[in-house]
Amino acid sequence: MYPVDRSGTRLALRELSTEDVNAVPAVYGSPEATEHLSFEPRGREEVGRIVACSIAAAAETPRGEYALAVVERESAELVGFGRPALDPHQQGGATLGFALRPRSWGAGYGVEMVRLLFGFGFGFGFGFGFGFDDLRPHRIWGARSPRNEASTRTMAAVGMVEEGVIREHVLKGGVWRDSVVHAILDREGHAATQGRTAGD
Repeated sequence: MYPVDRSGTRLALRELSTEDVNAVPAVYGSPEATEHLSFEPRGREEVGRIVACSIAAAAETPRGEYALAVVERESAELVGFGRPALDPHQQGGATLGFALRPRSWGAGYGVEMVRLLFGFGFGFGFGFGFGFDDLRPHRIWGARSPRNEASTRTMAAVGMVEEGVIREHVLKGGVWRDSVVHAILDREGHAATQGRTAGD
């Protein structure tokens, strides 16, 4: 599916563009934003390479990974990133990654962003009714730093279940760090959609 251009209440998903090189460092270059991610803050040159690679990968067929910009609908500013992707190591599996710039924290954007990504990337998502239908995974999972409480709340709010710990999963700053796994099954996604619609 290309190009991606989908909207929620306050946020939208779109493809990355070369102009985003100026906005990406607010996330990938921020020590605060990358504290719980698997990599150290990245400089502008490295950010430029990442954006260029993501733009090139978007045109691949079949497309198994989506590096997407998350923008505010009102201002059109890039506030974060989402990355739904097929998991080549798990039958019927897919992974989900996401991050927001620090000055957009605390506004409830995380939950809306993940719901948008579910609706786009996995077809069963939260009343948005669209998606790249060729994926349709059975299980979607993501991993977080044990100290990332904001991510814990976000994933719980969208119906992802905490499943356990991958011990010493990430090497960062010369220290091995555990990762906590959260996941949602396709039937749970459908149930969350129906429950949310009924509650609205």
